[in-house]
Amino acid sequence: MSLTNATPLEVAQAARVGSRRLAVLSTPERNAALTAIHGALVSAKDEVLAANKKDLEDADKAAAGGALSQSLVKRLDLGKPGKYEDMLQGILDVRDLEDPINKVTARTLLDDNLTLSRVTCPIGVLLIIFEARPEVIANISALAIKSGNAAILKGGRESSHSFAAIASVISKALTSTAVPSDCLQLVQTHDVIADLLKQDTYIDLCIPRGGNKLVRYVKDSTSIPVLGHADGICTTYLCADYPADKATKIIVDAKVSYPAGCNALEQLLVDEAALTTTLPVIAEALLQKGVSLRCDPTSLAALQGKLDPHSATLLQPASETDFDTEFLDLILAIKAVPSLDEAITHINTHASHHTDAILTLNAPTANAFLAAIDSSSVYWNTSTRMADGQRYGFGTEVGISTNKIHSRGPVGLEGLTIYKWTIVGDAQVSADYGAGGKQWKHQVLPVLDDEFVAQNEEEREVLRMFRAT
Repeated sequence: MSLTNATPLEVAQAARVGSRRLAVLSTPERNAALTAIHGALVSAKDEVLAANKKDLEDADKAAAGGALSQSLVKRLDLGKPGKYEDMLQGILDVRDLEDPINKVTARTLLDDNLTLSRVTCPIGVLLIIFEARPEVIANISALAIKSGNAAILKGGRESSHSFAAIASVISKALTSTAVPSDCLQLVQTHDVIADLLKQDTYIDLCIPRGGNKLVRYVKDSTSIPVLGHADGICTTYLCADYPADKATKIIVDAKVSYPAGCNALEQLLVDEAALTTTLPVIAEALLQKGVSLRCDPTSLAALQGKLDPHSATLLQPASETDFDTEFLDLILAIKAVPSLDEAITHINTHASHHTDAILTLNAPTANAFLAAIDSSSVYWNTSTRMADGQRYGFGTEVGISTNKIHSRGPVGLEGLTIYKWTIVGDAQVSADYGAGGKQWKHQVLPVLDDEFVAQNEEEREVLRMFRAT
């Protein structure tokens, strides 16, 4: 990893060169680099947390003056119990995943000795722009190296000490590996985002990690494809048949376990038949956790007078904007709905297509919801907080995408690969086929385990020798 003050053009050009070299490294070489990074970050924990503490002190001052949001401060803290260890484990989890590149995913026999194959490959050069979240450097570095992609990282000023410390550790660790240093770059120069977003000749994909303002700015300012989400307005629809104890467990987890997360619950839709039965139990549990409930008139009327007077002070009428807001705090908007169709319409209109859930014992109702909700993750009887690359088994994630092309939901290794088409022939040309010529066979062939573009054992042996070197 290079800590650089080079110009955006120089950074992008160097990353492109590094990506070419990284893409042809063997699986053991890339895995060895991840082992080295993990070991170095284990040894440097005190050093990294000391740097993070400086960022937290500065962030607390900025938040006190209104220049920084509390949700951003929470995301910045790398010293929270288990957070550093989770970052380290994510590196090992990625290392131990199956190599995602150079795999044949489809084969077609076009004619005798003429075979078409679809082969996975790296995207190329990634630009990751992020706020807070210092663990992103380790996450992205692991995913980029494993998937054969170069990565340019530009973090916010609020976490500059943490980024510099982690980047320095990773940079030193990579000097003993086959991974070229230029394939991972931390840009330290201020005010270069606009120029980086112009480097579409060299950068293949931009991934913004931050708040709505950052994501919107990136999407509006570049011709580079952008992967990400602007908001995390996640909604759960509670049906009257779902047990109150299970519903309470799920909803409290979704709202309280990490309110600043993009997968935290922001809206609760309640079947009208559950307003006087299940909802009061859930509401009392949320209020006891300090959650402010912003209720539409129907749900507010159902709850008033049924809750503990001390906690009921957090019960408030909702405004129209509350149902289009990502609170990232202990605030939950609640709305009564008369039917499944109304719930689906509300979610598809007001949610952000991130993660939405239904709580019900009725399978047809649940399946209708799963089919109709237009979101990147849709759940039945579980918490929206499950939307996470590590929980999906991706090791870690580069971010969560609400896009409808290439990759959607938590994006791990597979989401950082694309594919190329290869043909292996024996002197055939296009003029051989067509009217009066040979006919295409277009025969679908099986995909073999560990198969690359190899037509016979001799070619497979060449491939094995290439991988070994």
